[in-house]
Amino acid sequence: MKIWNVNKPDKKTANRLSFSCGITPLAAAVLVSRGFTSPEAVGEKYNTDMLSDPFLIRDMQQAADTINNAIDEGQRICVYGDYDCDGIMATVILYSYLSECGADVFYYIPERSEGYGLNTAAIDKISAMETDLIITVDNGISAVSEAEYIYSKGMKLVITDHHQQGDTLPRAEAVVDPHRHDCTSSFKSMCGAGLALKLTAALDGGDYTMALEQFGDLAAIATVADIVSLSDENRFLVSYGLELINHTDRPGLIALIEKSGLGDKKIDSRSVAFGIAPRINASGRFGSPRMAAELMLCEDPDEADELAAQLDDLNNRRKDAENLIVEDIFAALDENPSLMRKRVIFISGRNWHHGVIGIAAARIMEHLGKPVFIASESDGEIRGSARSFGEFSVFGALTYAAESLEKFGGHPAAGGFTIKSGMEEKFHELLEEYGYKFHKDMPVPTLTADAALTSDLLTMENVSGLSALEPFGADNEKPLFYIEGIAQSIIALSGGKHSRIRCETGGKTFDILKFNTSPDEIPLRSGNLFMAAVSLGINDYKGRKSITMIADDILPPTLDQKKYFAAHRAFEAFMRSEELPPNYYPVMMPNRNTALKIYAGIPENGINADELYIKIMDEKLNYCRYCTAVEALRELGIIAVSSKDNILRRIPVKQKNDLDSAPVLSRLRSMIK
Repeated sequence: MKIWNVNKPDKKTANRLSFSCGITPLAAAVLVSRGFTSPEAVGEKYNTDMLSDPFLIRDMQQAADTINNAIDEGQRICVYGDYDCDGIMATVILYSYLSECGADVFYYIPERSEGYGLNTAAIDKISAMETDLIITVDNGISAVSEAEYIYSKGMKLVITDHHQQGDTLPRAEAVVDPHRHDCTSSFKSMCGAGLALKLTAALDGGDYTMALEQFGDLAAIATVADIVSLSDENRFLVSYGLELINHTDRPGLIALIEKSGLGDKKIDSRSVAFGIAPRINASGRFGSPRMAAELMLCEDPDEADELAAQLDDLNNRRKDAENLIVEDIFAALDENPSLMRKRVIFISGRNWHHGVIGIAAARIMEHLGKPVFIASESDGEIRGSARSFGEFSVFGALTYAAESLEKFGGHPAAGGFTIKSGMEEKFHELLEEYGYKFHKDMPVPTLTADAALTSDLLTMENVSGLSALEPFGADNEKPLFYIEGIAQSIIALSGGKHSRIRCETGGKTFDILKFNTSPDEIPLRSGNLFMAAVSLGINDYKGRKSITMIADDILPPTLDQKKYFAAHRAFEAFMRSEELPPNYYPVMMPNRNTALKIYAGIPENGINADELYIKIMDEKLNYCRYCTAVEALRELGIIAVSSKDNILRRIPVKQKNDLDSAPVLSRLRSMIK
């Protein structure tokens, strides 16, 4: 569950923008919700139609001169990439351009087992191939010692990267990175492949015509996959690239689109993010990144089909491994529910695939609404990944816990780490300590709806008009809308993996889809009033068009979210033995009738815990008291609570249980006294 914020865009301003910008009222409402009040401001954000001069980036001229000289002199060149989608696309872009220029060029992409960036073993291999010049793409800005090693081997280096600069720049003929402290270029958010495209333009004298036509598709895929800001130049690059993708004659891309199940659909940023990019990334996680590079370089349709099929298979293996880790984590939480009440979720397993631990952490974070740190021990090493949101910084937490770590890195939202042997428990203690010290009130997941929907706004024209705001992604998220109605039916899809809610609002009937959520996890039943935060789209099935709604969250309107989260925060603080105001404890104490009411309300097949609370709540049953009663019943072995879907289920009992003997109630009584 998330805290909702529903914006109320000014209608007069929206009407003015709708008229002056030639957009639909719904699209105009979204723009006003996001702070746009004039056509000029809208144009500045959404009408970027070019890339800036590549030579505005520091050292771009030196890079172009160095590389062009190497081509002219017949020097052997290595393009050194990275194993994620951005690094692979950047490698293909620069390698393709240099090959077409007649350069003596090859590429090297490290396997995930080698780690990120330049490494001495790889440098030795490259040196043994009589290489004169190494050009990095999507890495290199932090490779200070590796750069010196390259020069000690008699080679030269050009760095192109888009990551943050450290205290020292590596030795190189040129260091092209918009995040250099001394780079005055205005746009800083280009991904590695976007920067590679700019380099090819610089090598061609600064003209983007060839670069965009040849590589705009690859740069667009990488820009979406790397979740960089879809504003300004990136917005133009992705828009341009999507047009190329939808009319592509690149055999590898055609094959990959087919294997992604997108062959009969228009490709948009979502298609790239959830269909194309994961299959490219799967090569670096479960196979070799060379496989994806070879697919994009391939000119034989039959070979492309075979490579695309292999990537699709790797992606399925990725999903299986990811699901296995997530199921193991839920099992660990069910076995020890106290882990779920911590400020920070930390779970460590054995032999979990390191290539998907980060994805698993993101899924658990989304499910539980807390920062998540996941580690796995393999071959005596405990490595992990973390994900967070809001003001809780992963990098800040890792820095605080540095004494328990061999190494770590990252930024506020994500990071990686290696735990010292025998220090797992200490690591978790330090994470909790960091949370308590710097975030007394831990951040709560939020969603913001751009506007409330009324039935008169739900027209095909209005919803279609939202496409004027595309492409959607980081810093230009797909609009969310608030809607109220009555649930007529809730139907399981894909064997219960997803749900479809048939609803009525304003006299009109619509279907709302809730992905990765079974009907049992939705706190509604037929006939209930509901409120939902939904994204909108148009479904075209055999020429018949209809409005689609996809729910980000769906709740009964009777739930006061602020009180809910305050009560839940207090209950978890109590379970962590944190001190609460004395007047909190009496109102947390349930009586026998409350416990019986909860137990009796659980049907044979179980019920979502929040749904049951909403069903039986009254002025005497606050949510904190409800949580305490549920915990008491769980401790007594009378019910089970699933961490995966928050379902309460009865457990058959053969003897009477004394409610007062539950440990949680004994602790609570001691605090009241």
